[in-house]
Parts: sequence; C-alpha cells; structure tokens
Amino acid sequence: MLQNKRILLVVGGGIAAYKALDLTRRLRERGAHVRGLLTKAGAAFITPLSLSALTGEKVHEDLFSLTDEAEMGHIALSRAADLIVVVPATADLMAKMAAGLAGDLASTVLLATDTPVLLAPAMNVRMWTHPATKRNAAQLVRDGIAFVGPEEGAMACGEVGPGRMAEPVEIIAAIERHFHTRGDQPIPKPLHGRHVLVTAGPTHEPIDPVRYLANRSSGKQGFAIAAALAALGADVRLVTGPVSLPAPPHVTLVAVETAAQMAEACDAALPVDAAICAAAVADWRSAAPGGEKMKKTKTGIPKLNLTETVDILKSLGNRRKDRPALVIGFAAETENLTTHAREKLISKNCDWILANDVSPASGVMGGDENEITLVAAGTQERWPRMTKVDVAARLARRVADYFSGGNVTALPLKNKRGSSHGAA
Repeated sequence: MLQNKRILLVVGGGIAAYKALDLTRRLRERGAHVRGLLTKAGAAFITPLSLSALTGEKVHEDLFSLTDEAEMGHIALSRAADLIVVVPATADLMAKMAAGLAGDLASTVLLATDTPVLLAPAMNVRMWTHPATKRNAAQLVRDGIAFVGPEEGAMACGEVGPGRMAEPVEIIAAIERHFHTRGDQPIPKPLHGRHVLVTAGPTHEPIDPVRYLANRSSGKQGFAIAAALAALGADVRLVTGPVSLPAPPHVTLVAVETAAQMAEACDAALPVDAAICAAAVADWRSAAPGGEKMKKTKTGIPKLNLTETVDILKSLGNRRKDRPALVIGFAAETENLTTHAREKLISKNCDWILANDVSPASGVMGGDENEITLVAAGTQERWPRMTKVDVAARLARRVADYFSGGNVTALPLKNKRGSSHGAA
C-alpha cells in the first residue's frame, strides 16, 4: 500500500526516538522511500549512521550545510515528500510549529512545507497536559496537522499517563490511511464523501431586547469535533450558538442565536450521514419575550413565564424520512452520569451518547479538558480524562470506523437509541 510513497521522517529528541528505527524498517518493507531528518536532540538518542543504514539515504541534520543549502536544501526537503512524519514529536517541536519558528532544519522544513504532516507526540505526562502544550496541539489541529497518539501507559521516566508515543504499527496504520494503491493520488480520507452535521456552543433565549437565558458552554468541544471530522475528509456543517472561537478550517459555519434558529439550521443541513449534537441548547425560553427592556417597578419582581425549547437531538433521532445513519448526542450531567445518559439514549432515540460530568469541580464547562463515557445500547466505555481536542480526534476516528465497518472496540453501535443536549 505504501509502494513508492515518499516519506520524510523527522526524528525529534526523546527516548522514543529509538522507535523511529523500527518505523523506518517497517516503512521500507512496505515499499516506501524514506528520507531521514535528525534533530540535534534526536541525535542524542540514535545515530545518523543507524538511520542512514535503514533508509539507504543520507541523513539530513544541519540547516547551514554548505552542500545541501547551495540548492536550498530545506525547501527541497519540505516539498519532495508525499508525507512528513515527525517521530517523536516533542513538546519543543510542537511549540516551534505552532509559533511558526524556524531556527533549525526540522522547524524550517516544517514551516516551509505544503506537504501533509503527521505528528506522533511523545513526552512526559505533565508536559503533555501542560496548558502550553494543549494550546499548541489545538493550534496545530486548526492548522490541519494530523496526530497519531499519544497513548496512555508507562513511560521511561517511571510515570504513567498520556504521553507515551504510539507504537510503530499504529503509526504505520495512520500513514496508510493517507495513501492507496492506485498510482500516486492521495487516498480519499476515511470520511471523504460523508456529510456530517455538528452543533456547538450555547443558545441565547431572549427575555427582552437586552437580556437572555443561556448557559456556560464555550463551544470548544463542538468546534474541536468539527475540526477533527474535517481533517478526516468529512464535509462538515457546524451550526453554532454565540461563541468567541475562530471557525475551524475546511468547515462550513452557520452562526445562530436561539434554539429555534439552531433547529431550523439543522433541518436545512439535512440529509447528512451523521449528526453530532454537542451544543448545550437551552432547555427553556421565555414564553413571551418583551419588546422593550423590562424595568424595575415598585410592584416587585416580574414573573417570567417559561416554555420548553425545541428538542433538536430528539427531533433528529426520530426523523422517519431523512434520519442520519448515525446520531450522536452529549449528556452534560452533574450527578448520576451513566443513569441519566442511558435514559437519554432511549428517550432521544440516538445511536451513541457521550456523557460528561459538568459539575463545577470537574472544570469541564468552559475548560480545555473533558472526561467521557461513551454509552451505547447494552454497553459503555469510559475514556480517560484528556483534552477536548483529543476527545474530538477519538470520536472522529470512531465515526470513520462506523462508516468503514471497522472494529469499534466491540461496541454494538448500529442501534437506534438516543441522548441529550450538551457538551461544554
């Protein structure tokens, strides 16, 4: 499947660099042409001779090599590959990429390229979960950079948690998803040709011209999901309530304010293959919003008559004519998480529910991390706490597996059951 594919392997500094040698061997076995670029830090863990012996090519190390740079070698390197793979992608390399720095050969090549880039991060768990690294990872996803891993497990430093580099076989699988056997054309990505509807953010339900009912949803999870789906090739329509987030790349964004407007925009987006309702839609609205600003009076506090908003998720789950093949909802709860999620799975007639704890102590609502329990009929699966970007990437892969008929961790995901509103 990788016959004659040109891969530039950038080896960063870290104990996981030794896996780059195994990855190189496996790529060559599959017919790929591999060139190595070894950072100064990477050379502290593996030798240029080792990498050169496995690639059969000269290993590039120095930005200011007189022989290479006489012909603008960093530009040639950046554009002479079908895919650039960074193994391991260290916190330092990710920071340089996110900031657009170019102080060494690796960062210069990565800045100068228009070739697809795949990162396999590896670092200490505290480095991976540090706010700076999370910001950098989120920015790189927005820039269209693909990730494989990191995984959770024991690390060389003796700690356990997310930050362990993906194994070479997992990286190979991610690389193979970029290519196919028909000539040199890029493979249609796993969700190419699939249309996906995503909702995000809160809704604002007017009380009068200046006041409204709302919630604390930031929209971060829904926006990350839209970006992850688009990165896998989906045609994504993101319907969002009022948020202060930039539109994800390659996503059609529809901005709305109220639940009624969001429902109308969702109806207009149909038919779609999948609908992911991550918006925290307000449950109630004013039955009769005032035409003028409500004033304080001597008669006391005015009575506010509330009525239910439209249930977008339930409406999508119960459509007869053009129901999406896969309807996914979020259950944002503060107690009895899985119990409420299962109730919503049934009452909304969805396929999957992603239940998340949004109690104040969790820090999920408005924060950058989430902790998910994926609920389907008869089973559930708890995901470890991770960034919302990582949650989005994992969910996008699950959606791709669903439509490809792949193994989805034994979850019986073809049922027609449902969930509720609300991701943070």
